[in-house]
Amino acid sequence: MRSLLVLALVGLGAQLVDGSLGMAYGVTSTTLLLATGTNPAAASATVHLAEIGTTLVSGTAHWRFGNVDWRVVARIGLPGAVGAFAGATFLSWISTEVAGPLMAIILLGLGAYVLARFTFAGLPTGNLDKPLRRRFLSPLGLVAGFVDSTGGGGWGPVGTPAILASGRLEPRKVIGSIDTSEFLVAVAASVGFLTGLGTAGIDLAWAGALLAGGVVAAPIAAWLVRHLPPRVLGSAVGGLIILTNARTLLTSDWVEAPGAVRYPVYAAVYLLWATALAHSIREHRRQAATAEKTATEVEEAAAA
Repeated sequence: MRSLLVLALVGLGAQLVDGSLGMAYGVTSTTLLLATGTNPAAASATVHLAEIGTTLVSGTAHWRFGNVDWRVVARIGLPGAVGAFAGATFLSWISTEVAGPLMAIILLGLGAYVLARFTFAGLPTGNLDKPLRRRFLSPLGLVAGFVDSTGGGGWGPVGTPAILASGRLEPRKVIGSIDTSEFLVAVAASVGFLTGLGTAGIDLAWAGALLAGGVVAAPIAAWLVRHLPPRVLGSAVGGLIILTNARTLLTSDWVEAPGAVRYPVYAAVYLLWATALAHSIREHRRQAATAEKTATEVEEAAAA
């Protein structure tokens, strides 16, 4: 019972971050399941089953708050479903000994990307309202869907920064559209895993706990997306993913690093994480102060 409660809280926290940042539900939840010794394919399958419900509720909430561009959802979601089914089939086929470290490497890379992206770049907003073309969104969806299934998460970390980097869609609509289109990815991945694995190793109680926490958090996150600093959240989540998956990789059969190697690596990751968080908080405060000063000057100029 305690483990189910913990999973529900993890699902709640992960969905709060995912719904307000456009990423991290899958990678956070899968990382936790892998840390408990769950089979990589079963971990990804369990998370994707839960995501069918969380993405449906999250997408509905984002739509109600006006955070969804349906053209983007269609153009990236359908190719994403194809990539997710292919990735699930691939992960179901390879052995656990290979899949565990491989998934840790993918998640480690995604965590590093999220940390670097949001710590140093924040959220770009240039070129707003220019159209996002199908020739950009379709390949992006295909790759993001495949990575999402094989890594237990990745739809958001791949898709959200790529669209944000284009600067053609305001951040809240990027996040809302990515979260909404993820429903198609979760369904396709679940079908792929059930085809390749059946129900072997998939813990429906765990999926239900993750789902329950995520469903509670989804509408809250859709509302918070306009209020929480995504830059700070991105740094926090990226560091957590790096730390957890570095531990998984260093203790795997591929590496089997001794304690004399592992603990200095952990210390370095903690230091990097703390530095990144401090930088993100400092930059967020600086930008907020600059924006407030600019608004005040505009008001004073208008009053004069």
